[in-house]
Amino acid sequence: MKKLLLLAFAFTGALCAQKPFEVKVTGHGSPMILIPGLASAGETWDTTVAHYRDRYECHVLTLAGFAGLPRIPAPMLDTVRDSLADYIRKNKLEKPIIVGHSLGGFLALSLAVKYPDMPGKLVIVDSYPFLAGAMSPGATLAEMKQSIAATAQYFRSQDQDMYLRMTKSGLQTRSMVTKDSDLERLIAWGLASDRTAVADAMIELMSTDLRDDLGRIHSPALVMATWIGYKDYTTREKIESGLHQQYAKLDGARLRIADTARHFIMWDDPNWMFGQMDEFLSDRTAARK
Repeated sequence: MKKLLLLAFAFTGALCAQKPFEVKVTGHGSPMILIPGLASAGETWDTTVAHYRDRYECHVLTLAGFAGLPRIPAPMLDTVRDSLADYIRKNKLEKPIIVGHSLGGFLALSLAVKYPDMPGKLVIVDSYPFLAGAMSPGATLAEMKQSIAATAQYFRSQDQDMYLRMTKSGLQTRSMVTKDSDLERLIAWGLASDRTAVADAMIELMSTDLRDDLGRIHSPALVMATWIGYKDYTTREKIESGLHQQYAKLDGARLRIADTARHFIMWDDPNWMFGQMDEFLSDRTAARK
């Protein structure tokens, strides 16, 4: 028993010693922080960095537990958010632009809610402040409790073989990307991710509702969404309506919907995404509140 306790303490200590994220810095200019989504590597942003590195100093994150990095203990997302705030302070990044995809977009919103004076502009790529209600815009966290619990149980009950099969089959639904080469890259990142980290992140994401907190955000925001990857069970009109309901309290947010891209907009239609971003980032009338 004593040996088991010592091993448990050692294992917990090793997890706590892991970094919440790794950062790769490229380019020069004003700071831009780019956060990838669930089970994704920082390379999600390679084309984005190529587009902006002559104008911005790009700080590209890969989160703990994803794409081969060791995981950290839950609560994962709160730890990443607060550690990112520490990173911004430590490196004296003045009003960095925060760009987040999917789970990364949620983290960008969470950072701006808790630390409203820290970020500059926000760029949110296909993400929602309340993911569990993305397809049921009027739903409350309490009303989604049973569904969230079932999702948590599903993720917690997985062994490694179940996780591998879920990763492959889930991505192959084609809601994420169009090209085969991009699909293969996502599958490789998913298989290299720690299933406990993926479960922790999904459960925390599903169990958090930031909609009422969006009014605390001082930063101008561009929110880009997509719908064609989900057209088998929804419509563009429903996505647009849900987007407006979810972001109703983010005053002045620019809401845009891509008609040619799936979830990874930066891969499926980079020209459209960069056009939206260029206009937003260069607009001096998009001032902080």
